Amino acid sequence: MKVDGKLSVWGTAEVVEEARHHEKAGYDGLWASESKHDPFLPLLLAAEHTDRLEVGTAIAVAFARSPMQLAHTAHDLQAFSGGRFSLGLGSQIKPHIERRFSMPWSRPAARMREYVSALRAIWAAWNEDEKLDFRGDFYTHTLMSPFFSPPPAPGGAPKVFVAAVGEAMTRVAGEVADGLLAHGFTTERYLREVTLPTVESGLDRSGRPRDGFSVSHLLLTATGRTEEELARAIDGTRRQIAFYGSTPAYRGVLELHGWGALGDELNALSKSSREDRWEAMGGLVDDEILHTFAVVAEPERVAGEIRRRYGSLVDRVSFYTAYDIDAEVWEPIVQELHGS
Repeated sequence: MKVDGKLSVWGTAEVVEEARHHEKAGYDGLWASESKHDPFLPLLLAAEHTDRLEVGTAIAVAFARSPMQLAHTAHDLQAFSGGRFSLGLGSQIKPHIERRFSMPWSRPAARMREYVSALRAIWAAWNEDEKLDFRGDFYTHTLMSPFFSPPPAPGGAPKVFVAAVGEAMTRVAGEVADGLLAHGFTTERYLREVTLPTVESGLDRSGRPRDGFSVSHLLLTATGRTEEELARAIDGTRRQIAFYGSTPAYRGVLELHGWGALGDELNALSKSSREDRWEAMGGLVDDEILHTFAVVAEPERVAGEIRRRYGSLVDRVSFYTAYDIDAEVWEPIVQELHGS
């Protein structure tokens, strides 16, 4: 099982230090997310100051950019890193695409399928000298002159991961991507009964084998070296579960476990005027729900719990921590997972 870290700093010196730390600690990859900052710029620094560490986005917002724009950025990072870059894409949701990015939104699963196909056509033009002639319902790319064509990238096109929770987007990942980024609001049962069978149906539709396709899980993990640390970790994790549970798009995960009504209650509470609504929402996440969504254990037991619950389901894992904890806590866990 590969283990990835998440980039948590953005200053130049801090990014360099964190990237070097992750490589020295044995992590396989370091992923940057798009929230308050651009996810690509720090990965350039991370790649420059490491030799082995894979770098990638988890996620970059696809529909905020044209495929051509993103193809250039990803191709350059793939070349600069010597073939160590992976492009993780997410769709975001309609209000953000339309109102924050001022970009079009429609049929997100179909649009993502076409988006990844467009990227592959553009990269084939650069890496394999194929004629660019991509014509779709959402995107059209038919012009590529030598002046705008970069040289081939080492290792060819970067791997593409698609983030998904719902079945439609999960099937798209199986059809056109190299891997799936499973959301933190995903349970062992949902992975086994919904996510993986849907990935398989997408792979079957595209005539591709399961070998070579990677499932990466951002796993909610609550741990601590003392009772106080563990209690703080559990409290933060309950609130994070409640936050995601309030989102209608993730209701299917709750419904599988018979907790659909909880989703309604969390959603209503999130829209209320209560000043303590986020704390109150966390209080609705009982121990059964907490342990279903998260690995909750002392540091010496975390790797064993991950192996037991997810060892046969995922290829890569990263730790989702909705609380502060010293980075060195994870180093023996990473080593133990590598030995599994």
